[in-house]
Amino acid sequence: MADAKFELDPRLARDCIALGRLKLSRLLLMNNAAVPWFILVPETQVTEICDLGVMAQAILFDEINTVSRFVRDLDRVQKLNVAALGNSVSQLHVHVIGRNPGDFAWPGTVWGVPVEETYPDEQVQEILRAVKAHFGDAFWTPSD
Repeated sequence: MADAKFELDPRLARDCIALGRLKLSRLLLMNNAAVPWFILVPETQVTEICDLGVMAQAILFDEINTVSRFVRDLDRVQKLNVAALGNSVSQLHVHVIGRNPGDFAWPGTVWGVPVEETYPDEQVQEILRAVKAHFGDAFWTPSD
């Protein structure tokens, strides 16, 4: 289902940790340990959800729902922020962010607030193990 010409936007590559792939999207972890923040990047050249085909939209929404449930269960968050903005990075990508009253940016947005807490390697590996357990065969990494 992936687009052969797909390249991850350099800003997403710089700011995130690539975890692996789902059926349609790459799954990234924003390197900001202050909140659980994942990004789905469909492997396509289109920049808007409405420009995806009906099947790709259905797959993307299934992936968004699955990541949302994972984030909610992972950190027992009180609120999920799910958004596809594209103002700074036009490549189609969907943020799934777990929020709680009192987090570093609550009740405002997390965008534009300096990151003070990045993930240590061991925590990334713990998250990756949890992702693999939650998604099962629907998720794979380059080493699989």
